[in-house]
Amino acid sequence: MSISTRKFLFFRWIVTNGYSFGSPWAAWLVGLNAIAAVAVSIFCAPGAVGVLGAGLALLMLAIAVNDWNHFIIPDALTGMSLGLALVRAVLQEPNDIWISVGSAVLRAAVLALIFLLLRLTYRQIRGREGIGLGDIKLAAVAGAWLDWPMMLVAVQIAACTALLIYPIRQYALGLPIRAKSRLPFGLFFAPAIWISWVLETILWAPVSMGSP
Repeated sequence: MSISTRKFLFFRWIVTNGYSFGSPWAAWLVGLNAIAAVAVSIFCAPGAVGVLGAGLALLMLAIAVNDWNHFIIPDALTGMSLGLALVRAVLQEPNDIWISVGSAVLRAAVLALIFLLLRLTYRQIRGREGIGLGDIKLAAVAGAWLDWPMMLVAVQIAACTALLIYPIRQYALGLPIRAKSRLPFGLFFAPAIWISWVLETILWAPVSMGSP
């Protein structure tokens, strides 16, 4: 067996099994990612907001792994993510709590509605489901955590990453690229939400508990 063939088979094994907890090294990889994400969150936003960001990181990682393995985004994980977002909104504007919380809820509703309309439009045109209900709820999480511009950034990061990874995976598995192939969008969208929160925190509005 040639070296190039061995490399291809190894890469194919990684794509097929790499993010399943049946693979011991993958569990270690997920654990290391979790530790790194928590550390980055607390470094970017010291204090209570950083702790909330660390919670977001862990929840988004859990959603990504679960969607990859089972094509399901558990309601419990999105619910906890929304709850953390509301707490963060309170800490952001302690003197204008209702405005801050109301803005987070509005953003969540708008982005979720956009995803719902995309789901209905796709089903009307193609006659089958495209965007899952879990992705719609995850969109609400993105809206609750991110300001208006960063909401779009998160969606773009997720979409571009998915479009890049999908053909690579199909090639590694020796499968054709088909429009009807299932793709766990939460695998890409969930990490993109946390990454966008980090970017927003660094570039625009670093917030700590007790800030005016």
